[in-house]
Amino acid sequence: MTISSFSFPGRNDARGQQRTAHVFSRRALASLLVLCLLAPGCATRVENVLQPPEVAARDASRVNMLVATTRKPSESPGKLYTGERGTAISLNSVAVSIPPDRNRKIGEVQWPSRVPPNPEKEFAVLEVTKADSERQALEWFRKNRNSKRQVLIFVHGFNNTYADAVFRLAQIVRDSGTDAAPILFTWPSRGRAFDYLYDKESANYSRRALEDLILQVAKSPDVQDVTILAHSMGGWLAAEALRGVAMREKSIPAKVRNVILASPDIDIDVFRRQFVEMGPKRPHFAILTSTRDKALEASRWLSGGVDRVGGSDLRPYASILEELGVSVIDTSAVATKDPLGHNTFADSPEIVRMLGRRLAGQTLVGGEATLADRVGVAAANFAGSAARVAVAAPVAVISGEAREVLKRELTPSTGQMVDGQIAY
Repeated sequence: MTISSFSFPGRNDARGQQRTAHVFSRRALASLLVLCLLAPGCATRVENVLQPPEVAARDASRVNMLVATTRKPSESPGKLYTGERGTAISLNSVAVSIPPDRNRKIGEVQWPSRVPPNPEKEFAVLEVTKADSERQALEWFRKNRNSKRQVLIFVHGFNNTYADAVFRLAQIVRDSGTDAAPILFTWPSRGRAFDYLYDKESANYSRRALEDLILQVAKSPDVQDVTILAHSMGGWLAAEALRGVAMREKSIPAKVRNVILASPDIDIDVFRRQFVEMGPKRPHFAILTSTRDKALEASRWLSGGVDRVGGSDLRPYASILEELGVSVIDTSAVATKDPLGHNTFADSPEIVRMLGRRLAGQTLVGGEATLADRVGVAAANFAGSAARVAVAAPVAVISGEAREVLKRELTPSTGQMVDGQIAY
C-alpha cells in the first residue's frame, strides 16, 4: 500500500479554484475576527506570570519538564522568553506547580490572576534551571526517566506564549496520568491571533532545531521510547521535522514509535507529501480531527481554501490509512469548553485520559472500546498494535476521483468492492 497517489477528501474542485482572492480575503478577515473574539489569548489576562510564588502549596502536584526553545530570551524573569526568534536553541529545566485536585477540574489550566501566582488555586512555575550543555540534558533524562525510559515531546500550536506552552504541557502530563519524561519544544509564536503568518514562518524557522532535538533524544541511552504530541500548527512543524530527520538519517529512528497530531493545521496535500518523504519506516500516527474546529476553518480560508488535515472527515478512508500506519480519531461529537473546538485533545477529560492510556502503551479494549466508538475512533489500534477494526465506507461519500484511485489501490489482500461499499 502506498500513499503517493492516494487522494484525500476535501481537495479543491474546479469551482473552488475559481473563487476570487477578494472573497477569500474577506472570509479570512472575518475568521480572524472570530478567532480573536473567542480565543482565550485575546482576552485580557495577567502577563509575566512565571515568577515563582512566595510559598508552595502543600499538596499541589509538581511536573518537571525539559524545555527546548528557539525563542529570544526576555529580560523579564516573569516572562523568560519572548515571541521573537532567537539565534540558537535554549534548554531549561522547568518545575510547574499545579493546584490540588480539590481546586481544579481535569482539562483546565488555572491561569494566574496575579503575580506571583497563588499555587493553591493557580498554575505556577517553581523553578527554572539552565540545561544548555549535553551533560546537563543527560542528567535530566536520568533523573526523570520512568522504568520504560519513555519520553513525550510536545510541540504547541499557533498563538501560544512561552507560559501558555509550559502550563499546557504541565496540564496534559498531570491530567493524562503519564509518567513519561516530558519535553516541551516551544517555537517563536507571538501569542496573538493576528500574527498567524508570522507564527507560520516561525514554525518554518524552527524545523532544524526540532530535528536536532528529536535526534538527540533518540540517541540518548537513557531513552527507549519516544512519543511526539503536536497540536495545530505544531503538527505541521512536527511532520516537517520528521521528514527532515528521515532525509538526514535515511530513516526515522526506531525509538520514535508514535506521533499524535491533535487538530493538525496542515494542508491536506502537503501532509501527503510529508508522509511519503518520511520513508517506509515511519512511526505509527494517530490524527485527532474535528469538522467543528473553527480555528482550522479560519486557517482554511487563510490558506486559499485548501482543507486542513485536522478539520477533515477522514473516517471513510480509515482502513486505507490504517494500512499506512495512521489511526483516525474523530472528536467532532466530544464536548469541549473551548469555543473554537480546537483544544479538545487537552481540555476534554475523556480525550486527555485516552492520551494517557495511549502513552502508557495500552490498547482500547473492553469498556474503552465503547468510548472509542462514541468519539469516532476509526481504528482500534490507538496504541499501535497490529489488530484493526473493520470499516465499511459508503462509496457515495467519496469523490469520483478518489473512488477511482481507491479502486486501483485495492487488491485481494486489502479489500474489494461489495454492494456499493469498500469492504475490508
